[in-house]
Amino acid sequence: MRNHDTVPLPPLPPYDDAERLRRAQAFRDLLASRRSVRTYAPDPVPREIITACVEAAGQAPSGANKQPWHFEVVGDPELKRRIRLAAEEEERAFYGGRAGDEWLADLAPLGTDPAKPFLETAPWLVVIFEQRHGLDEQGRRLRHYYTKESVGLAAGFLIAALHHAGLATLTHTPSPMQFLNGILGRPRHEKPFLLLVVGHPAAGTTVPRIQRKSARDIMRVR
Repeated sequence: MRNHDTVPLPPLPPYDDAERLRRAQAFRDLLASRRSVRTYAPDPVPREIITACVEAAGQAPSGANKQPWHFEVVGDPELKRRIRLAAEEEERAFYGGRAGDEWLADLAPLGTDPAKPFLETAPWLVVIFEQRHGLDEQGRRLRHYYTKESVGLAAGFLIAALHHAGLATLTHTPSPMQFLNGILGRPRHEKPFLLLVVGHPAAGTTVPRIQRKSARDIMRVR
């Protein structure tokens, strides 16, 4: 068996079981308060907060540690406007016939439509790209593994980090999303995975009344 370079595992916090339970329940309750927000205030959010959360997302596990993700953090108003216009064009096609009746019926309680003003109003957009393969310094293709699973984990880390920082988010996935490659100058081997809207909720923001599945509906302890 080939030897690999290793380092000692950083020590885990020395909590007792009571403190672990308290922290686990507090984190559960924090995430239970997260809701998708579609109305944003134009209030600025310091760039350092967003970059720290993206750095947290970059700590996610990935297949063979290839870290097959790229995050475009967009605050430039002109870029945000271009993204909004392109996204709304795709959304009009989606709501105008691309989506089936069942899909549209499922979306109806959420009150969504082709208009996406939040793409301009929110101070930040974070576009997550899935790198389906890598490139070495000579431009040769490098294999990546479990890219969707890896990028999905990183996206989850990012959403949790932003909520922990006290910011509202919206996971937006216009379909198709290839226009993001052109607007943001990303290479063809990167596939847009998620467009995350980040900022402060507008005053008076409301969200749909939803019911999440209970613990007994999502797990079995054996």
